[in-house]
Formats: sequence, C-alpha cells, structure tokens
Amino acid sequence: MRLPTAGPSTGQTCGLVLISAVLLQSICVAVTFLYFTNELKQLQDTYSKSGIACLTGEDLGTFIKHVDLNENEERESDPCWQVKWQLGKLIKKMISRNYEENISSAVKGTEEQGSQNHGHRIAAHLTGSRNKKSSLATSNFSSRRGVGQKINTWEPSRKDHSFLYNVELKNGELIIPRTGFYYIYSQTYFRFSEPENEDSESDPLALSRNPKQMVQYVYKLTTYPEPILLMKSARTSCWSKKAEYGLYSIYQGGVFQLKRDDKIFVSVSNEDMVDMDKEASFFGAFLIS
Repeated sequence: MRLPTAGPSTGQTCGLVLISAVLLQSICVAVTFLYFTNELKQLQDTYSKSGIACLTGEDLGTFIKHVDLNENEERESDPCWQVKWQLGKLIKKMISRNYEENISSAVKGTEEQGSQNHGHRIAAHLTGSRNKKSSLATSNFSSRRGVGQKINTWEPSRKDHSFLYNVELKNGELIIPRTGFYYIYSQTYFRFSEPENEDSESDPLALSRNPKQMVQYVYKLTTYPEPILLMKSARTSCWSKKAEYGLYSIYQGGVFQLKRDDKIFVSVSNEDMVDMDKEASFFGAFLIS
C-alpha cells in the first residue's frame, strides 16, 4: 500500500513569502536611492552652473563699481542680482576699510618720521648784527694765531632768518655736536666809501693806486693748537671815484668732515669795510650725513 506524498507545510510557505517580500523591498529601496541620488546630483550641477553663470554673465568689476546705482525694484527680485549685490557691497566695504587703515598708518608713520627728523636735525643759520663794534673781534683768535679778524657777534635767535637746531653758538663759533659731513657756507658784505675830506679831484688816480683788498676766511678749531683754514675767498677791487660808495659780496661754501666739539668761525680782512646787514652777511652749516 502506497502513502500519499506530503506538500510544503504552512510554515515553509510563510517563510518563503516573507523572504520574497524582504528581497522585493530591498530592491525597491535600492532603486529609489539610486534615483534620488542621481536627481540630487543633477540639481547640484545645475545650481553650480547657474551660480557661476550669475557671476560671469556680467563684468563683476563694473557691477561693483556701480553697485549703488544698480538698485531697482525689478532687479531686487532677481536672485542672481541679489547675490552679486551682496558680494559687491562686501567687497567695497573691505576695500574702504583697508584704504582707511593704510592712510592712517601712512599718516602716523609720516608724523613719527617728521618728529624723529626734527629731533635729530642739526643746522644753523646766523645773520649779521648791526652792532659792528661787538661784531668784530679786536684781536686775532685770543691766544691762537690766524689771519684776519674774527666776527664775534651773530644774530642767533629765531629773529628774521636766524635759527639754531641742536647747535651751540659761543663767541662767534659754531660748536659741532656730532661727527659727520657738513655743508658750511658764509657770505660777507663789504661797503666802502671815501672820506669826505679826501680831495680826489687833485689826484684822479688815487683810488686805482690804492685798491681795496677783501678777504673772507672760514676756520676750524680742533684739539690742534692752531686753527685750520677750511676756505678762503679774496677780491681786490677799485671803485669809481664818482660813486658814492662801493659794494661787494664774497660768498663761499663747501662740504667738510667735522668731528664732535669742533668749532667753526668766520674772519675777514679790512674790518672797517664790513657791513653786517642781516640779509647780506650770514654764516651757517648743516649736517649732510
């Protein structure tokens, strides 16, 4: 006798159905994920291209330059215009701030440099004094020998054109405060007039036979016992007998290396002819390096 074949049980059938449902659901999830991933990528590419096109569609430099003139109601509703407008405002703000900081730093640096230069400035300009008796020394350089007669009195104060910056004046001598190369200059004004009692008509050649010699010397005093001659300028002139008086100026200048505590001064010949007019007779020096 043959027994009937047994079919799948209810449990097996339910298991197969459950497995099939799980596999089907997994496939659907995977397909959905791939679909949405592809769509997001396309959206991202489209957004990036549109953003770049927004910035490159118009000259950004021109837009930023006229950003305040580009505002209107129609453009305010354009997202691309809003992006460029915000970017333009930000860039202009940064440029303005950077410009103000640079200007402020430059002004501050200039003021500091000017203050520093003023503090280290070494210069002097002395003008003549009308007090002629005290202007010219009565003897030559005290105990030191030299040629000419030293001018003792100059106008050192800040009066008219005179000034002293970090330089001391004593007995007509400028005292050098620092070693370096200095430009030294001097001008002396000579004025000559004939005595009223001189009879020039009786001897028309008197003036030519007695020419006037005018010499200007610039000396340096150091630890050396004798003054050192730096510059000398000379002139011999004969003025016309018909002129009320004769005038002549001697100017000289040059660059010299001086050491700290050196002294410089001016001396002249024929001191009776020197006119210490403040615009015509002067003496000065300033540090070059």
